[in-house]
Amino acid sequence: MDSLCLGIETGLCLTPSEPDLPVSGDFGEFMLSRLSQSKRPDLNHLCAVIDELSKALAEGNHSRTPVAYFAATCSSLDSLLSSDAEPPLDVVQPHVVILSLVFPKVSAGVLKRNGLALRLVLSVLRLRSVTPECLISALKCLVHLLTMGNEVSEAHSVLLNLATHSDGKVRKLANSCLRDVLEKTRGTKACQSVSGTIAESFQKHLDLAHNSEARSAEGAQQVLYLLSTLKECVALMSKKHVATVIEGFKMLMVTRDAFVARPVIDSLNALCLNPTSEVPVEALVEVLYHAAVLFSAPETSADAMTSTARLFKVGMVRAFSLNRDVCVVKLPGVFNGLKDIIASEHEEAIFAATDALKSLICSCIDESLIREGVNGIRNSNLDVKKSSPTVIEKLCATVESLLDYKYHAVWDMAFQVVSTMFNKLGEESSYFMRKTLEDLSDMQDLPDEGFPYRKQLHECVGSALGAMGPETFLNIVRLNLEASDLSEINVWLFPILKQYTVGGRLSFFTETIFRMIETMSHKAQQLKLQGLTAASRSVDSLVYSLWALLPSFCNYPVDTAESFEDLGRILCGALQTQAETRGVICTSLNILIQQNKDVVEGKEVPVNDAASPALVRAITRYDSHHAAANLEVMRSCAPKLLDVLSKIFHESGKDDGGSLQSAIGNLASIAEKKTVSKLLFKTLRELLMATKTAIAEDESSVSGMDVDHTSDKNSSSNLRARLFDLLVSLLPGLDGQAVDTVFSSLKPAMQDPKGQIQKKAYKVLSVILKSSDGFVSKNLEELLELMHNICHVSAKRHKLDCLYFLLAYASKTDDLKARKDIVSSFLPEVILALKEVNKKTRSRAYDVLVQIGHAYADEENGGDTEKLHGYFNMVVGCLAGEKPQMISAAVKGVARLTYEFSELIASAYNLLPSTFLLLQRKNKEITKANLGLLKVLVAKSPVEGLHANLKSIVEGLLKWPEGTKNLFKAKVRLLLEMLIKKCGTEAVKSVMPEEHMKLLTNIRKVKERKERKYAAGSEMSRSQHSKETLSKASRWNDTKIFSDFADEDEDSDGDYMDGESNGRSKAPSVLKYKASKKHPRQSHLEVDESDDEPLDLMDRYKTRSALRSSELGRKRKADSDEEAEFDAEGRLIIYEGERAKRKEISDAGSDAKSRFSANSSKKNQKRLKTSESGYAYTGKEYASKKASGDLKRKDKLEPYAYWPLDRKMMSRRPDQRAVAVRGMSSVVKLTKRLEGKSAAEALATTKFQKFRSGQKKPAGKKKSK
Repeated sequence: MDSLCLGIETGLCLTPSEPDLPVSGDFGEFMLSRLSQSKRPDLNHLCAVIDELSKALAEGNHSRTPVAYFAATCSSLDSLLSSDAEPPLDVVQPHVVILSLVFPKVSAGVLKRNGLALRLVLSVLRLRSVTPECLISALKCLVHLLTMGNEVSEAHSVLLNLATHSDGKVRKLANSCLRDVLEKTRGTKACQSVSGTIAESFQKHLDLAHNSEARSAEGAQQVLYLLSTLKECVALMSKKHVATVIEGFKMLMVTRDAFVARPVIDSLNALCLNPTSEVPVEALVEVLYHAAVLFSAPETSADAMTSTARLFKVGMVRAFSLNRDVCVVKLPGVFNGLKDIIASEHEEAIFAATDALKSLICSCIDESLIREGVNGIRNSNLDVKKSSPTVIEKLCATVESLLDYKYHAVWDMAFQVVSTMFNKLGEESSYFMRKTLEDLSDMQDLPDEGFPYRKQLHECVGSALGAMGPETFLNIVRLNLEASDLSEINVWLFPILKQYTVGGRLSFFTETIFRMIETMSHKAQQLKLQGLTAASRSVDSLVYSLWALLPSFCNYPVDTAESFEDLGRILCGALQTQAETRGVICTSLNILIQQNKDVVEGKEVPVNDAASPALVRAITRYDSHHAAANLEVMRSCAPKLLDVLSKIFHESGKDDGGSLQSAIGNLASIAEKKTVSKLLFKTLRELLMATKTAIAEDESSVSGMDVDHTSDKNSSSNLRARLFDLLVSLLPGLDGQAVDTVFSSLKPAMQDPKGQIQKKAYKVLSVILKSSDGFVSKNLEELLELMHNICHVSAKRHKLDCLYFLLAYASKTDDLKARKDIVSSFLPEVILALKEVNKKTRSRAYDVLVQIGHAYADEENGGDTEKLHGYFNMVVGCLAGEKPQMISAAVKGVARLTYEFSELIASAYNLLPSTFLLLQRKNKEITKANLGLLKVLVAKSPVEGLHANLKSIVEGLLKWPEGTKNLFKAKVRLLLEMLIKKCGTEAVKSVMPEEHMKLLTNIRKVKERKERKYAAGSEMSRSQHSKETLSKASRWNDTKIFSDFADEDEDSDGDYMDGESNGRSKAPSVLKYKASKKHPRQSHLEVDESDDEPLDLMDRYKTRSALRSSELGRKRKADSDEEAEFDAEGRLIIYEGERAKRKEISDAGSDAKSRFSANSSKKNQKRLKTSESGYAYTGKEYASKKASGDLKRKDKLEPYAYWPLDRKMMSRRPDQRAVAVRGMSSVVKLTKRLEGKSAAEALATTKFQKFRSGQKKPAGKKKSK
């Protein structure tokens, strides 16, 4: 039977804070109306008591408020408890329940009056035979009285006694009461009193369990109960009594019992994690040190070690924040304890200990601790007497010991701790961790078979490099370039130096690294003179590796102002004499200049969470004053560098990656204006002379044809092109007047008959428009006149860049007439560029179209949605063009804007009638553009918009003129599948014309077939399919959206552009090419039939693709699977052009010549096998002619099962990946079949069995004949 109090509080939904409980009304009537219908005996007892109290109040002519019932209940309960005999519990319990209900409705003054209520509650709690239910109600009354300020130590004792009650619910409520009392009386004498009572009780039960053998079991149980209480209350107790409790914890940890240790650790965790708790630091650190000694034993459980490691982390960090000196003394002992936990075999404990060590290193090692250790080492070097190692030396020794072979199984975790220590110590790590770095260097020599942590080792060494700096690092771990044997050089250090060097000194590069470069270059020349070409090349590669360190040394160096002049002289010489280093040098200059410019201009350097501490320290050292001084020094060296770089750029005619141009541009941006102007006018003079020479050559030409010797780098066209590129690089350092001069020189070049010159001229103009504010408004008339000229097709992309700035300017002007004139003049040219054959030009046209739209919609610069719609309408107006090229280009422009701006979707739907009319034209160009627009609408529209226009879309798609129906049926099918996916099959079916229902049925069947194949697939294919659905799709791709043929992958089903239309979307575009385009190795007229669809011979593209794939397949099969050739010195031989066929000694070689002969026997042919996804190595050299099975060959590896790797494994399409990994299943299945069998049994069940059966079959056939 349920308890009385639970029946009221849960069954009748009454709580002490019940809002419906009357404050001044008839409490008895309210309770009786709620409980009178109950048939439970305990509730009937409660109703009887309430009825008696109501009658007593009525006789005394008292009001029936909660206060009156409180007084009447107290009086009645007092009379029951005053009798000598034990009061009946079935009468006492209803009285206590009534008190628990009316207490919240009675004022504090009434409750405190005479102390009657508190005395009655304590009397009930002392009853021997009281039930747990009655105790729970009495406890609620008691906690209400104590939180109102009743300071009674006797009440606290009662609560503590109940905290060790045998009933779990009573203990839980008692603990909660103690916690509430401590929390509400925090900082008062009552809190001190309760804390003292808890501490005394804990110490008492602890002594009882320790000393009394007769009651040891009972005492231990009481201690466990009190530990649960302390877990709730210790963080709220006073500091003095917490220290007493922690001393008790220390005694309990000696037992090393998991049942005792876990609540102790939980209590300490609660104490340390509470930011307002009063922590006695000395006692806490002492118990943590004690735990570090005890819990390092191997027999400790995994759970205990894990919780202990986490306690060390929070406890020591909290102790360090309160009292550094006390914490630091015990820190080495805690580190040793965590080190022993790392040596355990429990993974969770290892991770917890590693995390704790890293946290303690970061939080508990400060500058004073490091400085103390450094001073100690310096004193010992000066022969000053040293008593003992400092704390930081002990910590570093502990971290270093993690690299012992004892910890080889957890070296990956040890490397993390070592890296953290290097990062924390910084440059001072050279004092403490020199031996550690040497040990890390020695680990590089470990064989790969027994050392799987090579990557983690290099990261750890990189941390040491970033902390110490390259100079100190290379003094400890040497490159060993002076070794006579090149194999002894530590070449593994070069990638680490290149990646992790930051904040170094340029002087170290100029004095040390450059000396190494000179030495190795001289050595390479000597080896070359001795005829050792291979060794000379190896040394040359080392020279280049040393030069490749320069960009890293230019990454926030500390001595730019002092050392850049020396570096500049070296770089000028290297640029002129060593052409292979120009890219590295230019990259270094770009890094150095750009970093200082960003700091001076106030740009915030992006530093992510993964940035190394060395990089953070280097960035912190750079301020605007420091960067300005660096730029001043570089400005003084800029004239010489600019002169050398411009001369090289002018003469070489080759600038791979544009490094020379970018370096000239950065130097021009910081150089003095007169220096750049001088170089500019020199360039313009050379340009004028080159132009005159070109004109003279054209006039002297007899044929009069436009002949440009582009292969000759010294030709006039190439020379002028390089000069224009040089002008682009000089633009960042020019003022307004110089820019106007450059613009004047561009005008004739923009009308030059040579496309190469036009292209460069438009490129220069686009850079001017991009970088010069106000240039468009100042030269608007001239620009408009120039843009009206017809340009060469190769210059169109850069002309589009220029048109963008003109149209963007028009979008911001307030002159409506000027805006209309500019847009109407140049927008059609941008739209027509959408049809360009050149992909870069076409993509740039799409970008310009979208960027102009953003300019119209940019509210910060005067744009709004209304202007955007006006711009959209101007694009739509181009549909009125007469030629199909203009109409299809306008449709593509509409589709691109609709894809980018969700606000335009509703306006695009208004074009659907015109779209369906255009679909009726027998023009392939217009049709495919309109189908692309429909794809964008279906993919980008919300479902509601599609439902509203579903009928018109479906009917319009299915109305086709004769002659074009078969050309785009796959596109229409894909659109219908997208509609089904977004709107549902039933919605599409309801608007589908009856004569086309078969198409809908076919789509459904194909989809079900695919689902069945997926469900029946292996677990690997399903996981690959899930990866495919989560992979990031591509962005807008006009080539796939407006494709010429039906080459979309039906598996995509519109996934390519799925997503909600919210704002300026950058949703990806979707359409994927068919597998027939990606599988050129298929046989004659063979296509991907994964969808069970036959080859459509009406489709010209598919037919041509199938024929082309068969030709490519025959060509690839003609090439033999030859091994690499090596010469006598072991160098790989690479043939230029087609590789010569080698003669084969075996008879199989002669058979290979007739491999594709129709007359050759199938038994003798050793064909190169191809998998469904491409070429696969088959191991034919192990094949036997006489029987099945493999043979051992001389100078060959033993035969092995081979799983061919295939690039299709990296494909985003799950069906292609499934085909690529299909071969692995046969290897695994065969292994499973042969598992546990002897060699004879395996051969009998596989190869020889098949061979015997193969011999019997021909005999049987011969006999039947």
